[in-house]
Amino acid sequence: MVPISVLCNIVESGFVPLACECTENGGLLRIEIYEPVSGRVELLLSGVSTEDLTSVRAISEFIGELRTEMKAGRRAFAG
Repeated sequence: MVPISVLCNIVESGFVPLACECTENGGLLRIEIYEPVSGRVELLLSGVSTEDLTSVRAISEFIGELRTEMKAGRRAFAG
């Protein structure tokens, strides 16, 4: 098991140049990814279970899935 502090550190570093805040409450994560200059939120997830995030590989795959969701969302709302 990856400690929550390490897990959040990995997640937060996975979205540069965007900013990311990962916090834990009651065993669940809240992940907010935003543009640091404007503060515009790109993605906000609450209640993310850490059950499957037990290795660096699993965390990396999770970050990749979130990046894919963010890209899909931008295309969906583009002109």
